[in-house]
Amino acid sequence: MSIELNHTIVWSRDKAASSNFLGDILGVPVGAQTGPFLPIQLSNGVTLDFADADASQVRSQHYAFLVSEAEFDASFARIQQSGVDYFADPGHHQPKEINHRGGGRGVYFVDPDGHNMELLTRP
Repeated sequence: MSIELNHTIVWSRDKAASSNFLGDILGVPVGAQTGPFLPIQLSNGVTLDFADADASQVRSQHYAFLVSEAEFDASFARIQQSGVDYFADPGHHQPKEINHRGGGRGVYFVDPDGHNMELLTRP
């Protein structure tokens, strides 16, 4: 049997707001609520299951999304249009820039719960 990541829970103060935020940036729909979760299904089969938690329980996590060049262009345009702050680095020391690591492009942005999101075109 091969081992694959199937899903992960993304704790949030408002699962609807957080899942819609990321779904809008990525251009993917938020699925129907399943139990306490609002899922975003990614193309590789992994599901991000957004769940409500008390604000004191939400700790910043890092989520990185490998995207095509066209998907990067579309998502980055949505980041810019939304007014969300973005950075070239995970420490957020290079605002309003993207990076070109590995011959690709990458950008970091923060979701409504403080999770550090990353889009990259090369692993």
